[in-house]
Amino acid sequence: MNRWQRPRPTGREVRIDAALAVGLAVAALATLELGRVQGAALGGEPPGALEQSVWALAITLPLALRRRLPLATLLIVAVLLIGLQARYVPEPVVSSVALYLALFTAGGWGRDRRRAAAVRTVVVIAMFAWLTYGLLETPYADLIPEDGPGELLSPRTAGLLFSYAFNAVYFAAAVAFGELAWRNARQRHELVERTRELEVERAEVARRTRETERLRIARDLHDVVAHHVSLMGVQAGAARRAWERRPEQARDALSQIELTSRTAVEEMRRMLDVLRDPASSVEPPAARVDGLPQLVDRVGDTGLQVALTVVGEPRDLPPAISASAYRVVQEALTNTVKHAGATQADVRLRYLPGTVEVEVVDDGRTAPGPTGAGSHGQVGMRERVALHAGELEVGPRPTGGYRVRARFPT
Repeated sequence: MNRWQRPRPTGREVRIDAALAVGLAVAALATLELGRVQGAALGGEPPGALEQSVWALAITLPLALRRRLPLATLLIVAVLLIGLQARYVPEPVVSSVALYLALFTAGGWGRDRRRAAAVRTVVVIAMFAWLTYGLLETPYADLIPEDGPGELLSPRTAGLLFSYAFNAVYFAAAVAFGELAWRNARQRHELVERTRELEVERAEVARRTRETERLRIARDLHDVVAHHVSLMGVQAGAARRAWERRPEQARDALSQIELTSRTAVEEMRRMLDVLRDPASSVEPPAARVDGLPQLVDRVGDTGLQVALTVVGEPRDLPPAISASAYRVVQEALTNTVKHAGATQADVRLRYLPGTVEVEVVDDGRTAPGPTGAGSHGQVGMRERVALHAGELEVGPRPTGGYRVRARFPT
């Protein structure tokens, strides 16, 4: 922000400056007329009325460009003020206002800060030099007696000190308020920029949140499809083998296929509704560790012997962790049904201090393949566990079979 430059004035600001310049010009002409009526003089012989009016207009009308050309306006007004006073034009009020505004604007609107500081310094020094010259060398000095009736300071010295003090306050105020205006403008700009950056950040966070949610739903969709299709495949195989010898068992298997397919279609429909419309109010099916008994029962209908063991005191888990733990168990059992050739599997849910752990072990073969580290199922499991800074162990057991263990910090 050290290199920030104040933007150019707006059309409205330019119009305000033009109106201000015209107003000050009218005020200067009015004060001139009042001064002529009163016979005011600044120590010398003033010029004619026409020249006085020209000086009054010349020193005020450049203020119409004060924000567009702040440094040039200050130099013009300063030179014209010295000329106006050198010609003893009886108009000290509006001309002083014009110089104050020009000096203030140079500080508040000078885009090159070094140049603005240099020009203001030169103008202030020149004004004090002109003040000293006017108080000591011009006919104005004759209006102030050199000696007084014995006071500590002579009238001329007192007048000189008073003029210095008054002008010091005058110029200091113009410079200080100009710097303050520039700093306020920079702070407003920084606030606008920060607000814009925050809006961009909020939009980016919202976009990433939507993408993360859609990816989560996509993983859930994969788990649902893989799980239910695997169950239906196993049940269909059982129905085919039992069709002639055990028709009742075949009908039960077909009923299970029908129920599984309906459940799968309903879950997929709800998930796809969310994926099609991110603003949809439809919520995807909830997955929680509370649903593990039903999951184990469905997998058990395929003929695989599945047992669920809960270790520790059950407690409420964060919904995201509960869902991830459920999906890890679901994917592990799906792989067992599809690829392991196992006859039994054990599911363990452990509530440990500061963590929750799920484990699925089976007695199937341990050959790699779809259960390898490159499969979509294990990629999904690793993503779910990593999302919660957890730990995942996947691999064959020394005593045979396969183990999937996921630990989530709570």
